Amino acid sequence: MNMLAQGDLVSLAERIPGYASENPAVVAGVVVGLVVLAGGGTALYRYLARSPVSRLQSLLSGYDAVTVLMHPNPDPDAMSSALAVDQLAAAGGTDATLCYSGEIRRPENRAFETVLDLDFDRVESVDEIETDAVVLVDHNEPRGFAGAEKVEPVAVIDHHPGGGTGTEFTDVRTDMGACATIFAGYFEELDWEFVEVDVALTDGGVDTDNVPDNAVPSHVATGLIYGIQSDTRSLTNGCSAADFAAAGYLYQGVDNDLLNRIANPQVDAEVLDVKSRAISEREVRAPYGFSDVGEVSNTDAIPQAADELETLEGVSAVVVIGEKSGTIRIAGRSRDDRVHIGRAIEAVVEDIPMAEGGGHARMGGGKISVDYMDGLGPSDGVSKADLQERLFDAMGGEL
Repeated sequence: MNMLAQGDLVSLAERIPGYASENPAVVAGVVVGLVVLAGGGTALYRYLARSPVSRLQSLLSGYDAVTVLMHPNPDPDAMSSALAVDQLAAAGGTDATLCYSGEIRRPENRAFETVLDLDFDRVESVDEIETDAVVLVDHNEPRGFAGAEKVEPVAVIDHHPGGGTGTEFTDVRTDMGACATIFAGYFEELDWEFVEVDVALTDGGVDTDNVPDNAVPSHVATGLIYGIQSDTRSLTNGCSAADFAAAGYLYQGVDNDLLNRIANPQVDAEVLDVKSRAISEREVRAPYGFSDVGEVSNTDAIPQAADELETLEGVSAVVVIGEKSGTIRIAGRSRDDRVHIGRAIEAVVEDIPMAEGGGHARMGGGKISVDYMDGLGPSDGVSKADLQERLFDAMGGEL
């Protein structure tokens, strides 16, 4: 039998998704088996004995610069996770550029970026990514820009289901309600102190001149706790014990004024109009609801309308659709243990060419090209009436 080289073992270890903490017995068995088969598994044992954050720090410090890539339309969870990577990278002397490819549009997302005075770069092509090392946060497969499929991330930190991995580091924990929870755990394990910083736009942004490298600035702690709150609906939906523990830990470093300003932004008038249309145009087949809000200019109003519709008495799962620039956008919400809304939406769109759909048990989304919905290409087309029926069937477990 050919023996595996130590370098091969380390490379193999890097490709193991980061759920070792969820399956310690399985991982222990794999490690023992590999050690026996390899006959020289000292390097593997030492490698796996190191904590995930220790391995991530070692990886980051090996580069002069890295690009931290958020998903196309980043939310507070993605943005705060990118901030956390930036802090970890800076501690090792590595520069980090924080990027996204889409838009930051929801009121709380824009407030997050503005209040914390964040410096993000928008990329439209893989050619605009200037570093060899790319780190993905809050998603595990690059998407949303030209040439995304060419990106091979060196590291992936995420809480969403999916098969994407990093070439050197992967920590994907689907039992967590937020990616920010993973980073809070990293900082707690490192025992970094919390340090208050000034966030003053008129003074040129965040003042971190006197912040030690091995510390969590208050704006980062505030961002992470709001990332957890936003992805778990203030720790009421889809969260785990780890999310509660992370929030408790981060509370020590939170700037309450910043948190209040992020959490309570002014609301765009169109969002109110779309919410109103969602309610007035709703169809309820208890306990499921559906609404078509028609044309919108702000696509982020659609998931906010779904949030609103889900609060109606007698409704436990809803889907709201709207259209912008030739694309049908889908937003689903569920507080019904029988309805995994991400899988329901995925099942509805899976046979429509170029359509996308998926998500978590409580929150899902998708999009369909109107041209393909009308039957362009190898498809007979799907009318809006058919789409509505399929969504009701999926929520009812019949699809």
